[in-house]
Amino acid sequence: MASSLHNLSDYDIHSVPDATGMRVGIVVSEWNEKITSALLEGAVQTLLKHGVKEEGITVRTVPGSFELIYGSARFASSGLVDAVIAIGCVIRGDTPHFDYICQGVTQGLAELNKEGKVPVIYGLLTCNTMEQAEQRSGGMLGNKGDECAITAIKMVKGWE
Repeated sequence: MASSLHNLSDYDIHSVPDATGMRVGIVVSEWNEKITSALLEGAVQTLLKHGVKEEGITVRTVPGSFELIYGSARFASSGLVDAVIAIGCVIRGDTPHFDYICQGVTQGLAELNKEGKVPVIYGLLTCNTMEQAEQRSGGMLGNKGDECAITAIKMVKGWE
């Protein structure tokens, strides 16, 4: 569903399992930091709201969105987390770089999910404009970080 038709922070609180005891690794890109820090804040607050303890959340930064693959792979293979959330933001520019990064990150994170060690949640915003990114990181369309946290909880608790 297009996020323009759905608020990313809108969910039925009663449909979310209790996340007490969960351990979540969050890999966040430093690129487009204004956006990624807002996404991170949304994810952390939502995890805490549903029972994950502060000590159960580990955050690591990487320079850019392409490096989310490596950071997520390290978390997934560590045995220290039940889920990984990969947070980044790529905004279309004048060159095909946008397409290469988005395709590479998508394929890399999909491969990690296929390996099945832990769920890796796709929190990469792929926007045409900064305004679209702002709308999806706490603006009028909600916060993709909230959605990623809920997805992580449901993926872990749904497969226990």
